[in-house]
Amino acid sequence: MGQITAGDVLFYIPNLIGYARVMFTVGSFIMMIIKPELWELTMVLYILSFVGDLFDGMAARKFNQCSAFGGMLDMVTDRCSTLGLLMVLYGDYGAPGEPNFRYFRLLFLFLAVLDISSHWCHMYSTASLNIHHKSEEGNAKRFFLVRWYYNYYPFFGYCCVAAEFTYILLFMKFHNGSSGTTKGFGIDLEQIIVAFLKFCIPGCATKQIVNIFQLLAACHVVADHDAATKNK
Repeated sequence: MGQITAGDVLFYIPNLIGYARVMFTVGSFIMMIIKPELWELTMVLYILSFVGDLFDGMAARKFNQCSAFGGMLDMVTDRCSTLGLLMVLYGDYGAPGEPNFRYFRLLFLFLAVLDISSHWCHMYSTASLNIHHKSEEGNAKRFFLVRWYYNYYPFFGYCCVAAEFTYILLFMKFHNGSSGTTKGFGIDLEQIIVAFLKFCIPGCATKQIVNIFQLLAACHVVADHDAATKNK
């Protein structure tokens, strides 16, 4: 078997799935801005990108094609997807004239900044110690909620899915109402969206608490590493 090249890594199966996720995400963003009235198709594209996050990891393990590039691609796609959707929500709910638009601006701005800063600092803190950001070792000294988040998959899954679907449902609620078509096939879509929001919002709120402690813990780990380095 020959040497593996950079080209081989770039065309690993999980990375091809990652590229598809990027295209779905970009496509959904274009639709959100250019054709918001086609919000159903927009959300199909966005959700396809979100679901792809499950399959790229499965493919990486099945075909023994885990790579640092794949991990980076996955992380950047996740964070940019969420950030982009939050920016769109900022524009929708934060538009002058919308009810409580100033508070929604603050909310979505805070969520975007917290998401990026907490994940970046967490990644940096574990990378500086040469350990994986989701490993038990990497989170051994973190706040218990952060340890639960990364060590207990059901809790991790609920928080991640609930957070993402809170934003998706908020987008759907805004555009479903603005389109004036809340009923189809005898189903009140507005009521369904609100019901799912009630299930997802607690998980989304929990994830923001995890993000806050993840950010604080990461800062402490990096400072502790600095102190240990200087004391050698």
